[in-house]
Amino acid sequence: MRHRILGDLRVSAIGLGAMPLSVEGRPGRDRALATVHAALDAGVTLLDTADSYHLPGAEPGHNERLVAHALATYGGDTSDVLVATKGGRGRPGGGAADWTVNGDPRHLKTAAEGSLRRLGVEAIGLYQLHKPDPAIPFEESVGALRDLLDEGKIRLAGVSNADTDQIRGARAILGDRLVSVQNRYSPAVRDSEPELRLAAELGLAFLPWSPLGGISRSSLDGPGERLSDTLGAFHDLARERGVSPQQLCLAWLLTRSPTVIPIPGASRPESIRNSASAADLPLTEEEVDHLNEAARRR
Repeated sequence: MRHRILGDLRVSAIGLGAMPLSVEGRPGRDRALATVHAALDAGVTLLDTADSYHLPGAEPGHNERLVAHALATYGGDTSDVLVATKGGRGRPGGGAADWTVNGDPRHLKTAAEGSLRRLGVEAIGLYQLHKPDPAIPFEESVGALRDLLDEGKIRLAGVSNADTDQIRGARAILGDRLVSVQNRYSPAVRDSEPELRLAAELGLAFLPWSPLGGISRSSLDGPGERLSDTLGAFHDLARERGVSPQQLCLAWLLTRSPTVIPIPGASRPESIRNSASAADLPLTEEEVDHLNEAARRR
């Protein structure tokens, strides 16, 4: 497993997005724990979770407790594993799309305390503002992260779903204690290209969420109906290379910037083993150019 730098830490070039282990369609507990253990076996040392990763209306923290238990029951050394969690969103009930946003500093500090207890740590390795709250000045939300850093309750801070102005604003408040940006990014969804470039410029880790965005679907939408040119190109090259489209996609993401660390989700051990192997999949300059061009055509 190759590694990349996040703040002052060395972490695996591919992380695990643990959300699928706790939301709708989640696996049973044994398979969920086996999935995290498979990630660790494969050399993954970045686990991404959040207090809001649970079923709608359920008690917050299901995913954090699961990750903590997986680490506690793993037979190997976990001292180099970084658990990244997030605060500022909720799932109070209703349908699958019923997500709330709460960036009030008081809420964020209370949420961080809850995450500390569930993860069973003295300080959270990486704490991220899950999403800017339009009802709260962004600087106030980031100020809560600064206070948590000053109090020693979190070691590093990050922002998620942030635009370039917000990233610069967070950097002005947190300085080099801001270490990461987590935005949606994939071959088919590249709206955060400016944020990716800014993260590289500032030396911040860029953690694409939903990095496989559609790539895991079949190479055909239906009888005789091709995927988009973007996704089709990834499937075609994966077939030529004898690898999965998911592996190829993640390997391509690693070429986008030296600070990119994809965090693909998984709900089966086989899935995260496949994803983790992408860290060691070399792509030629010609292949990267071909995939870049396909992505630009989306």
